[in-house]
Amino acid sequence: MIIAAKKTSQVATHMVIAFTLMYVMTGSAAFGGLAAVIEPIVNVALLPLHEGFWKRLRARSARNATALLAFEKVSQTMFHFAIAVAVIYWATGSLALGGIAAVLEPILNVIVLPYHDKVWERIEERLAGSARLAATA
Repeated sequence: MIIAAKKTSQVATHMVIAFTLMYVMTGSAAFGGLAAVIEPIVNVALLPLHEGFWKRLRARSARNATALLAFEKVSQTMFHFAIAVAVIYWATGSLALGGIAAVLEPILNVIVLPYHDKVWERIEERLAGSARLAATA
C-alpha cells in the first residue's frame, strides 16, 4: 500500500510542477492543465512505439547492445523533449514557450523530486519503527 501511495504522490508532484511552470509562464490555468495532463498522456501513448523500435534494433545487433542502449536513452530524452515542445506549441502557438517549458520542467523535477523522496523515506522509516514496536509489544 505504501508503494502505491508513494508512486501516486510522485505522479501528483510531477503534475503540479508541470502545471505550476506553465501557469507561471502563461498566467493561464488552462495551459497549466494541458501541460500537466496532455503531455504525459501523449508520452505514455507514444513511448511504447519508441521502445518497440529500439527493442527490434537491439535484437538485430546483439554485439552493439551497450552502444544501442546509450543511443536509445538519448533518443528517449529527445523524444520527450519533442513531445513537450509540440504539446505546448499546440496549446499556446508559441515555439519559444514550448522550448522553455521542455527544458525547465525536467530541471525542476530533478530539483524537487529528491526532497519528495526524502519525505517518503521518513514516512517509511516511521511506519517500519511502528511495526517493530507493535511486534515486540
